[in-house]
Formats: sequence, structure tokens, C-alpha cells
Amino acid sequence: MKPGTPPQYSTRLLDQLRERIRYLHYSSNTEKVYLYWVRYFILWREADRHGFEQGSARISRLP
Repeated sequence: MKPGTPPQYSTRLLDQLRERIRYLHYSSNTEKVYLYWVRYFILWREADRHGFEQGSARISRLP
């Protein structure tokens, strides 16, 4: 973190992102879009990881 930037009070990722966006004085529409895409990425990553785990279980069951 650069000197002079305020500490982040939240421990949750999306709340930290929201704090930083507001600190940088971005528009509310920009905040909404950034939060949407971060949520989308997290959900996509979880689904991808879950699918990978299922795939490895399926491979181990093959004769």
C-alpha cells in the first residue's frame, strides 16, 4: 500500500474493493461494474475448481 492511503477496515474482499473504489472517487456505476465482475470471476473460479475435482474423481473410477 502506498504511503498516505487509509487502512482498510473490512476483512471481506468485496468490502475492501468497495472501500478502495470510494477512496479513489470512482463513480457509483464503476463501483457496481467492478463488483459485478469480481463476483462473476469468483463464482466462475469456484465452478471451474469444482468441475476439475469432479473430473478427477470420475477419472479415478474408470476401469
